[in-house]
Amino acid sequence: MSEARTPAQIEKDIVRRRQELAVTLDEIGVRLHPKTIMGDAKAKTAAAVDRTAGRAYVAANRAVSDIRAQLVSEDGAPRLERVVPLAMIGVAVVGLLVVGSKRRRS
Repeated sequence: MSEARTPAQIEKDIVRRRQELAVTLDEIGVRLHPKTIMGDAKAKTAAAVDRTAGRAYVAANRAVSDIRAQLVSEDGAPRLERVVPLAMIGVAVVGLLVVGSKRRRS
């Protein structure tokens, strides 16, 4: 059997539990404070943006590397059989844009 507690022990337990409850209520108050909620939301948003920007950077870097591998040989020399046709297409597109722009102005 357990020993009977004295009034002093009971009072000491009550004081200790009140202190624990006060600490818990303070923690709840801090967590529910609007500044804390806004700070948490900002931190989550910043983390999400960082993750998205990181993924976009990796994807863009991968795309550039893939295109570079198609247009430049391993020794760094341009692959003329691929670069020249692309350059000609680019010149043709720019030419069409210029001609189309001049027609609209006339």
